[in-house]
Amino acid sequence: MGNRSAEANTLGNLADLERKHNNLEASRQYIETAIQIVEELRSTYTDQDLKSQYFATAQVYYKFYINLLMELDRKNPGKNYAELAFNTSERSRARGLIELLAQANAKLSKNTDPKLITQEQELELKRQAQEKNLAQLASQPQVSQEKIKQTEAEIQNIINQQKVFRNKIRAQNPERDKIINPQPLNLAQVQQQLDKDTVLLQYSLGKERSFLWLVTPTSMTSYELPKEADIIKIAQQFHISLGQSAASTDLAIDSAQKLSKLILTPVQDKLAGQLAGKRLVIVADGILQQIPFAALHDSKTNTNYQPLFINHEIVNLPSASTIAIQREKTTNRKPAPKQIAIIADPVFGGSDDERVTGKPASIVPNLELERSALNRSAKSLKRESWNRLPYTATEAEGILKLFPSSSSLQAFAFDANYSLATNQKLNQYQILHFATHGFVNPDQPELSGIVLSLVDRNGKQIPGYLRLADLFEQDYPAELIVLSACETGLGKNVSGEGLVGLTRGLMYAGAERVALSLWKVNDKGTSVLMQEFYKQMLTKKLTPAQALRAAQMQLWKNPEWRSPHYWAAFTLQGEWR
Repeated sequence: MGNRSAEANTLGNLADLERKHNNLEASRQYIETAIQIVEELRSTYTDQDLKSQYFATAQVYYKFYINLLMELDRKNPGKNYAELAFNTSERSRARGLIELLAQANAKLSKNTDPKLITQEQELELKRQAQEKNLAQLASQPQVSQEKIKQTEAEIQNIINQQKVFRNKIRAQNPERDKIINPQPLNLAQVQQQLDKDTVLLQYSLGKERSFLWLVTPTSMTSYELPKEADIIKIAQQFHISLGQSAASTDLAIDSAQKLSKLILTPVQDKLAGQLAGKRLVIVADGILQQIPFAALHDSKTNTNYQPLFINHEIVNLPSASTIAIQREKTTNRKPAPKQIAIIADPVFGGSDDERVTGKPASIVPNLELERSALNRSAKSLKRESWNRLPYTATEAEGILKLFPSSSSLQAFAFDANYSLATNQKLNQYQILHFATHGFVNPDQPELSGIVLSLVDRNGKQIPGYLRLADLFEQDYPAELIVLSACETGLGKNVSGEGLVGLTRGLMYAGAERVALSLWKVNDKGTSVLMQEFYKQMLTKKLTPAQALRAAQMQLWKNPEWRSPHYWAAFTLQGEWR
């Protein structure tokens, strides 16, 4: 019937059955065939009704295959099974973006003739209709084989037309094809992206057991970790206690020590020995994407709580392949002519904001209607409203003092709006700094984004939500994009699309690096951290990753800001050089 998704599912079940009978090679053959089908489905979505099933099951195949390969490695050491498992982990991450793009309705039409995009979409709809028709014909015994073959021929004709259009689009916008059909790096290629001072820690969480690969430019070592459920339990405690308040510091430190035992203990000897002081590049998985590794406990150096960042600079990546894509895009790019654009302290239209004056009483309920999609997303993340963040203005003013006025742009209050955020003038700046609310919805990635001014000076409603799909259409050739005072609000079920999605959206827009927060950060504490962050970059000429670590160090040394609640929320993703 052409139901490729069900075929992959059946092959996956056969692989599971063979593994239970300890027929590991037979299991491997089945799961490899299932993944081959999954890979084909990634680029050639079939019937729309199968899409949701595909989204739910695709990662299962990769997780099973990784687990099987690591079991083969344990029983047959030295035969590169661990390396294959690492490569599989990378494949599952690097190609996960296409699902996110489909959900976010991002057309990726930059530099592409809109007519070609429209024609490509029309052909895809025709193909889906014919494939649904074929499935119905195949299930009816009275239908002739000639009719079935005719429908199959029509589908093949559409596929051939699609290839022609995709080649034309690829010629106009080769970057689009790399995003839609990314080619993940293998171990040797990943190692080429590292340097002598950098170590990669890549995680894969699983139902039965989890895994960690430690990769240097010349070696790879794999480790088995506890099952995902055990890690989730402690990681959630850690994340919640960090995000609550400084009063929860003792609980946060206790959770940090427990979580470190689960996910860092196997590599602690190396990190304290031959890899002491090395930069750690983290490719996290599942709930670990919500965790600030900087605040984990460095147990080999100190019996008392000592944050991991004290001895290691820490950078995060959505996947190891991401850095290669970034470097390819930015190698010959000229720096933008101006230094920094700051968009801060927008007006959300709340009754407590004195900046909104003279508005009729009906404006607030109307505003609620206008923001219905935003509110649905906020409600799912237990957010009821957007409160003003007064310290973002203080933060922005402090940062602007470090830059010449001729090389900076400031947009506060009503000027911090959607119109400016989507204006081409922003591509003139090396740094874009958004000091406002923003969050990620892991269940509905298309409702992720950045919240800007929702009313104008007269209290009139205006579009103010810079959605994820909008980000994919922007041109931000920035060295750094900072989402300060944001609330990424990651919830359950993070499968490479939550925080990763917003990061990739900004990276696709052109950012070489992205700094954002992992929970609702303290407004005043963030203001202090951000001003210190820029001071370290500008006065001491540090890279953004080095500057973030130095700023965190300053807060750690200050009794007022010593709690990780204040300094641990921000993570830097992307280029460390």
